[in-house]
Amino acid sequence: MFGHKKTDDGTVVEMLASALRRDISFGTLRPDQKLKIEELRSRYGGSNHSIRETLRLLSAEGLVEATAQRGFRVTSATEDDMRDIALVRKKIEKTAIRRAIELGDTAWEGRVLAAHHALRRTEEAVATSPDDLVALEWDEACRAFSSTVLEACGSPRLFDIHGKYFDQSRRFRLAQLREGRLDFESRKIRQQSLLDAIMDKNVEAAEKLISDEIEAELYI
Repeated sequence: MFGHKKTDDGTVVEMLASALRRDISFGTLRPDQKLKIEELRSRYGGSNHSIRETLRLLSAEGLVEATAQRGFRVTSATEDDMRDIALVRKKIEKTAIRRAIELGDTAWEGRVLAAHHALRRTEEAVATSPDDLVALEWDEACRAFSSTVLEACGSPRLFDIHGKYFDQSRRFRLAQLREGRLDFESRKIRQQSLLDAIMDKNVEAAEKLISDEIEAELYI
């Protein structure tokens, strides 16, 4: 009785939201930039209604903010924002990884292995050629690995909150990439160690590695 059928308009909103998330993350839409309906329609397509629904969705995700004048702007990206995102991510992801290790089965472990392999391939590519296309593939692989690691936590709400704050942190990680500040060798070691901790069901080690990776991504 509570099911619903996805409408064409809902699909359009999802596509628009994906495009805006990408451009916010890559800095094409800058922090605090005003988002005007007509300009967004011209750039991304869609109707006034679908653009407004997209902005409301991104506002709920914390990537866009409604202004006092009933308009919208890209959320700020200050050092305080970065630290707050890191604080929330560590609390959420440490809880989720503990539950995932406790509840995850061999099929989940296989998906984690596959996601880690895909991430390693894209990390090697972006380290040598960080153009926009490769960076986008790498960014998607980062999100896929993080999501797969935590997907067995058994709590859809916990998993959804992780996705929200992971998306909010993407701008900071991609800024590090653009500025050449990512230590790919250290990332490789942490990611392999996290994989080993998961396979060994070492919860304490996995929690620490999750926390260390968040701090490194947000350069705290």
